[in-house]
Amino acid sequence: MDYKIFRIINQLAGRYSILDMLMILISNKVRYLFVFVLMLMWFRGGSQRKVTVYAVISSTFTLLINMLIQCFYFKPRPFIKRRVGILIPSKVNSAFLSKHTLLTAAASTSIFIRERIFGSVMWILSLLTGFSRIWVGHHYPSDIIRSLFIGSLTSIIVEKAFGSLKVMNRKSKKYYDQIRK
Repeated sequence: MDYKIFRIINQLAGRYSILDMLMILISNKVRYLFVFVLMLMWFRGGSQRKVTVYAVISSTFTLLINMLIQCFYFKPRPFIKRRVGILIPSKVNSAFLSKHTLLTAAASTSIFIRERIFGSVMWILSLLTGFSRIWVGHHYPSDIIRSLFIGSLTSIIVEKAFGSLKVMNRKSKKYYDQIRK
């Protein structure tokens, strides 16, 4: 099933040069758009700065999770086992998980938690990033779905953990102030 869905999407590669160029652009460059957006949010300050911090922490954790998984599990990329349309060169490392999709999902989920409308736009870009990775022949759909899930889950856990720390910090400060009096 995974290969069948991959084939349906990837067989379109090479047929429409405009779409190919768009998918290559999304696959290679959207992550820089995410960096730019997070920098803008940082400089706007306030609650948006907190979103940026959470997005960076979430992205870091997703990269660590990816490195850990790749130490124990290898899944060949589609072009290694089969003859597929490949639009851009790729490393011959594990297809599981898609690092591009992991990072964009982690960042967009962190943004979505605090800024629903803007986060939705960023999530659409994350989905397009995952789709483009299938289009260019680098990942199977299951790799993309798992990457979206892990990136999002990591962001939610970071938000909950740091939110809990904030509440605990407020409570401990309140008790400390009472003791000091």
